[in-house]
Amino acid sequence: MTFFDKDEQLNIIAKEIIETTKLEFSEVNSEQIAITWLVYDSPITRNIQNATEFWQTQVRGWSEHGDERIYPGKIVHLFYLVAIYEWLEKGMVKTSPELERAIQDMILSVNHDATGLVVDVLTGTTSGPELSLGPFQTWKYQRNFVNRYFQSLKWPEFKSINVNQKTWLDGPYGREQIFQGLLMENRNMLTTNATARLLHSIIGGIAVSPLASEKMMSLFKRSPSQRDGKDVTTGFLNESFPENTNVWSMGTIGTYIRHSFSYVELPDLYPYLLVLFTEGKEISRNEKILPYISQKFVEAIKKM
Repeated sequence: MTFFDKDEQLNIIAKEIIETTKLEFSEVNSEQIAITWLVYDSPITRNIQNATEFWQTQVRGWSEHGDERIYPGKIVHLFYLVAIYEWLEKGMVKTSPELERAIQDMILSVNHDATGLVVDVLTGTTSGPELSLGPFQTWKYQRNFVNRYFQSLKWPEFKSINVNQKTWLDGPYGREQIFQGLLMENRNMLTTNATARLLHSIIGGIAVSPLASEKMMSLFKRSPSQRDGKDVTTGFLNESFPENTNVWSMGTIGTYIRHSFSYVELPDLYPYLLVLFTEGKEISRNEKILPYISQKFVEAIKKM
């Protein structure tokens, strides 16, 4: 059972968009794309409903490969953002100018080094050379604090995710490399459904607290022409919206991935959330695919 109401109208529309995209771009096939799409029939009223009331009202949605585990790249920063606000809210860590700077840069600049500091603060661990067996077992237990937090929510979408690794520019070394595994079997893994549910809770103002949700939303706010991060070029979902569109977005690119999410409020149209993960070297290199898909969903919303 999903947290959204599977809608046949959205199913027909989205499948047509995927087929159109495959015809437009020969490098795309259905197995390389995972999508979760939520449509809000009325604008979400943030900070009013409590969590129980919020989850009792299901939003319309659709997904394709929504439960498939995929390496998320920097999209994992979203999960560390929610976790650090939870830790701060509960008094588990204390804020500081450097932590606040790292939180900002983790999202606004999609910065690896900033994320590393946040992960260190969340888990009480640091990177470094290999450790002997006993200390390494303790280190691994602490590094899984964030995983245990999300599992404690008992959301079925979180059963298969893994969020215990830092993100890297060139790759991990020392204890980080050993922890990730020689075959990268312990690398971060997310699904579009898990990502969409966490974003849905932020949009609804119930992630951690209403104030924390508002702070998180402000970090993802983009202008329609703004890129998804200073170290990311172009080719994501938040391109080519009309100037009077409200967009909250993030994107990431790697050798074999190009992922993005956008929560979109177009004037006089249904607000919607689109989470899109793509895999494949040819897709990751093509900056036109994600904006093309995004534009097709905008056209669909206009017709609805």
